[in-house]
Amino acid sequence: MKAKKICMIGAFAVGKTSLVRRYVESIFTDKYHTTIGVKISKKYVDLSPEPVQLLLWDLEGKDVYTNINTSYLRGASGAMLVVDGTRPDSLDVADELRTLIVDNCGDIPITLMLNKCDLEDQWSIGNDKITRLEEKSSAVFKCSAKSGQNVDEAFQKLAEIMLERD
Repeated sequence: MKAKKICMIGAFAVGKTSLVRRYVESIFTDKYHTTIGVKISKKYVDLSPEPVQLLLWDLEGKDVYTNINTSYLRGASGAMLVVDGTRPDSLDVADELRTLIVDNCGDIPITLMLNKCDLEDQWSIGNDKITRLEEKSSAVFKCSAKSGQNVDEAFQKLAEIMLERD
């Protein structure tokens, strides 16, 4: 069985851990727990022609005081770049992190997860910015860790893209 490493990366408090927990354990909690360093979760996915083990590396969020430890990116087959739709600053951080991913991992597929679509009426990210991001990403999903909307689909799509590149 193939194993594929996916790095979950984004600003602090955008929902990276909540998205992983929703995907792996099918649960959501409103309680916020800061990730320190990295937390690794596993999920088995049935993909044709063979099943794949996804190793989800949930990296601590980036803020003005914290830089991403680039050693966590080594060996990544793909990345989930997570943005909080209610926080436009998280989009600016995502642009910086995309460059970091490319510089350290080369041309791996990067899927953009626009999280908190259950609060889309509170979003402050315009469609023009979303369109610009779509041009730079392998796939873009409006998702919600809270409701589960498009979470499985985003991970499934990234897994398919990674296998196509093998």
